[in-house]
Amino acid sequence: MLAHFWSILSLQAGYNTSVVLIGVTLLGIGSAAIGTFVLLRRRALISDAVGHATLPGVGLGFLTAYALGLDGGRNLPILLIGAGATGALGILSVQWIRDHTRLPEDAAIGTVLSVYFGIGTVLLSYIQSLPGGARAGLNSFLMGQSAALSLAEVWIIGAGSVVVILLCLLFFKEFKVLCFDQDFATAQGWPVRKLDLLMLALLLLAVSIGLKTVGLVLIVALLVIPPVAARFWTDDLKGMTLIAGVFGGLSGYLGAAASALVPRLPAGGVIVLTAGALFAVSLIVAPKRGVIAGAIRQLRFRWGEAERRGLMAVADGRNPTPVQAGILRLKGFLDRAGQPTARGLEAARATARDQALWLRYLEDFPQEAMACEDWARVPIDRVLPGDLVAELERRLRLAGS
Repeated sequence: MLAHFWSILSLQAGYNTSVVLIGVTLLGIGSAAIGTFVLLRRRALISDAVGHATLPGVGLGFLTAYALGLDGGRNLPILLIGAGATGALGILSVQWIRDHTRLPEDAAIGTVLSVYFGIGTVLLSYIQSLPGGARAGLNSFLMGQSAALSLAEVWIIGAGSVVVILLCLLFFKEFKVLCFDQDFATAQGWPVRKLDLLMLALLLLAVSIGLKTVGLVLIVALLVIPPVAARFWTDDLKGMTLIAGVFGGLSGYLGAAASALVPRLPAGGVIVLTAGALFAVSLIVAPKRGVIAGAIRQLRFRWGEAERRGLMAVADGRNPTPVQAGILRLKGFLDRAGQPTARGLEAARATARDQALWLRYLEDFPQEAMACEDWARVPIDRVLPGDLVAELERRLRLAGS
């Protein structure tokens, strides 16, 4: 089985399987790229509404193709055009409800999601009653079925993904400003509304081409989970977009490979679970915001605070607590008898001076001190310029005289 799985991963398991893997990987990259901007724009939930709003379009597209005698109704371009049309209508419905009623955006999304999904379900039930409708396979648009993709369908999905990726790269600067400072973009005369519509159009394109692969129920996961996982690794938008694309591509690549290895596995579910696994790994081990890194930072902070308090106690002639004494002994500031060493006395004087200067800074410059992230956590000479430290020392001497 491992040899077969490796042959799938290395694109040696047949032409069709290889093309499917490439198409799904491109879909993952494109979805994650536009999903990054949608997430930072605080519109992650609208992708769920768009996904559900495409279902009536799939049904209407099937009925149109069925009436025209095209592929028994299973003509993917027409199905995707129908999905895109009702998805766009769903976006406009959310915006209209948000702008012309007192309902908040989340209520508008919930309303549109439920109504459109209900319409789509009714249409699918009607299609099931048509001759040949029971074999239409439209249920694959609900949960996805990448293993059953035809070569032509993969080319459509791959081409749509490439369009999303290229437009995200082309409008990267504009989307960046739109996500972080819309007022600045407006003041600069940028077409903010058109840029917003372009972002939503790319979102709609990613949702539409992803229906056949992961399904409308799970496409929101492929749009949201990779960017969220990437956020644990970096604070830079370029880096976040790149990492999200890698995670999205890996999710599609590994998920589709697992589905090809075990045909009974639902492709959409496996792809989303792969994305979830990458999110879990990022949550735990990411150096920026991972659980382990956070625990290490917290431990270092508590260690440093205990050391500082212990040295302050030595400077004041008091006995440190057992924990503080243990840390000072490990640092060589206390001897085995618990008495301060020469290094310990020097460190205690430096800590007392530093604490006095920080308190003077807080008293004389309260706004600047409250805005200082490292206030009293590190030596003041590492944070403030030398002339300001000298001025604080002068004021401290005047206050003590």
